[in-house]
Amino acid sequence: MRQMAVLFACLLTCTGALAASTLHPGDTPPDALGVTRDGTYLTLSSLRGKVVVVSFWATWCGYCMKELPTLANIQQVATQRHLPLQIVAVNHMESVRTFATVARNMHRILPDLLMSRDGDGAVGRPYGSDDGIPVMAMFQRDGTLVHLHVGYDESDLDGILAEINALVAQQPAAAVATPTNSAN
Repeated sequence: MRQMAVLFACLLTCTGALAASTLHPGDTPPDALGVTRDGTYLTLSSLRGKVVVVSFWATWCGYCMKELPTLANIQQVATQRHLPLQIVAVNHMESVRTFATVARNMHRILPDLLMSRDGDGAVGRPYGSDDGIPVMAMFQRDGTLVHLHVGYDESDLDGILAEINALVAQQPAAAVATPTNSAN
């Protein structure tokens, strides 16, 4: 009985440690966003000034594969309208070959979607990808995490779109005009 109590206490401690490693809104996240098909290391800081939406996906996740064209369409509209939005689709723990094949095929039909690979899961882990995918993280223009969705589905889509729209509509802090007194 005592061994069970010790084991239970260890499990609680480990679970608490794992839960503490997940980022929360307001946190400043790690910079890495994986590696693109052409070998470029993608970083969150390189996208500063834009609202960034990161979606972790895998080919075995049916919802993820359904979501990619939707994300690409959102990015296409943002690009056409010159909106400060960048969507990044991060492949979660699949082989280089699988990622390269899917990224090449997706680029043909969805050229505006930025794709990268997280081969060992290290990029997604702070966002909760170990608990399952899809995972979506949304960042303000300064790189601060604002929204985090783990294991969502189509029923959450309207809320997710509303969050993206609200972030894009926000004026950047530097662009907010301050009243001045001009006495002429």
